[in-house]
Amino acid sequence: MNKLFQYSLFIALATTLCACPYDSPFAIDDTPLQPIDESLLGTWVALVVKPTDDQHYKKDTVKLIFDKRSDMEYDIAITGNIEELKPYKVITRDTIKGTAFISIIDKATFVNASIYGKVYIAEIKQQDKNISILTLSEHFTSKYIKNSKALRGAIEFHYKTRPLPNYDEWFLMKNIQRVN
Repeated sequence: MNKLFQYSLFIALATTLCACPYDSPFAIDDTPLQPIDESLLGTWVALVVKPTDDQHYKKDTVKLIFDKRSDMEYDIAITGNIEELKPYKVITRDTIKGTAFISIIDKATFVNASIYGKVYIAEIKQQDKNISILTLSEHFTSKYIKNSKALRGAIEFHYKTRPLPNYDEWFLMKNIQRVN
C-alpha cells in the first residue's frame, strides 16, 4: 500500500476517533429564556455503545435524570458505568451532575448543560415518547467563540450550511426511553 495513502488514512482515522463533545465557557444564551419543558422531567434510560478496544464494543445502560430546578432551569444527572470519564474528575461516584436550560435556534431545540464550569451544547429531539440528545462535536466550528452571541451565530451558520450537523458520535444518546 502506498505510504502516503497509509499516512493519510491514519490521520483521518485519528481525527475521527479523537473527537470530543463541544464545550465552552459560554451558553447559547447569557441567561435562560425558555421555560422548562415539563415533558422532559423524569428519568430516561439509554443503551450506549462504548469501545473496549480497537475492534470490540460493549453496550451499557446510562440514565439521564431531569429535575426541575426553577421555572427556567433543570438539575441534570447522568448515571451509569462511565469509567472512561473518571480520569477527567467529572464523576462523583457513578454520576455526573450539573444544571441545564433550553435554547431555541430557528426550529431546533438545544440543551445548554453546565457541568463543572464548562457548558456542553446538544440538540435535543423528541420523537413520539422518546428523546435523543445529540451533542455537537468539538470541531463543529473553527471560529473563536468569545461570547454567547458568537456561539449562537456559529451554531446558526453550522445548521444552515451543513447537510447534516456535526455531532460527536461517542457522546450521543438516541431514542432514550422514559422509565418513570
